[in-house]
Amino acid sequence: MINVLKPGLLSSIQDLGRTGYQKYGVISSGAMDPFSHRMANLLAGNKENDPVLEITMMGPMLTFKEDTLISICGGDLSPSINGQPVRTWRSVLVKKGSELKFGQCRKGCRAYLAAAGGFSVPEVMNSKSTYLRAGLGGYKGRALKSGDLLETGKPSLQSLKITEYLTKQILDRTFVENDWGIASELIPDTAANPEIRITRGRQFDLFSEASKVQLFKHAFEVTSQSDRMGYRLKGPALALSEHAEQISEAVNFGSIQVPPDGNPIVLLADRQTTGGYPKIGQVAAVDLPLLAQAKPGDSLSFSEISNEQAQQLLIKREMKLKELKQGIFLKTRGGN
Repeated sequence: MINVLKPGLLSSIQDLGRTGYQKYGVISSGAMDPFSHRMANLLAGNKENDPVLEITMMGPMLTFKEDTLISICGGDLSPSINGQPVRTWRSVLVKKGSELKFGQCRKGCRAYLAAAGGFSVPEVMNSKSTYLRAGLGGYKGRALKSGDLLETGKPSLQSLKITEYLTKQILDRTFVENDWGIASELIPDTAANPEIRITRGRQFDLFSEASKVQLFKHAFEVTSQSDRMGYRLKGPALALSEHAEQISEAVNFGSIQVPPDGNPIVLLADRQTTGGYPKIGQVAAVDLPLLAQAKPGDSLSFSEISNEQAQQLLIKREMKLKELKQGIFLKTRGGN
């Protein structure tokens, strides 16, 4: 059980999304940074799709009602336990009564807090993700508030092994970090102003030659009108070579639409199910973590890759993740 003393700017329960219902007009939702979400769960001994707490910009203040195995991945929001800095991207055992809070947003803008067993919230349409606009899923269909109590589920055998190992080390401390963590080459660089790799969108060829050049030559600023539905960008106006009527069609996480004003919108976790604006590009899945960690005021620049390159990059990352999961299993198999 975890008590919410302060909720932070926007903290909500998310898993990897509500799949299979877009044909009925139901938003997918889910983690903005699926990679960090998955990593946090692995380090807490959970299944990759278990619900975690997505924390945006300014984090919450939480107290633990019992000893709890946690991990924090994603952006660096300066987490501390009882006033002592705690490292991210590793397993952490926290003693009962300890207080976790977040401070300055140093890199990125979203952190993911996983607790052993995941968070116990009702499943709605095969997902525990929160869709805030509809009040659907998650913790009572909303962001956290002061006074909320978050229950955790039954820890897995792997969670128990990690906990057993850390319990031997905690002694008189209020928390202890695992002595191994995620290799640095696996952790996305969440520095400001990232370069995002994209493939051509379905309507790329309908845009003027000047717009195609501007897309890859100039940076675009993430505006303050951005949210979980999409990043609204400001930069060189993009335009079609000639007016063309568009039929609404399915959109995806990372689809780059261009409305009539010429300012692109990158669709994100709470995107609509279909869209009628022309799509000039599609963010490669491997770079979605970089995209999700951008905040208002940051600039995004785009570089083009082929569909085949995007697929190979994703396959390569998934192979590394498979190796990581095997490594975690071997580390915890004997409780050490």
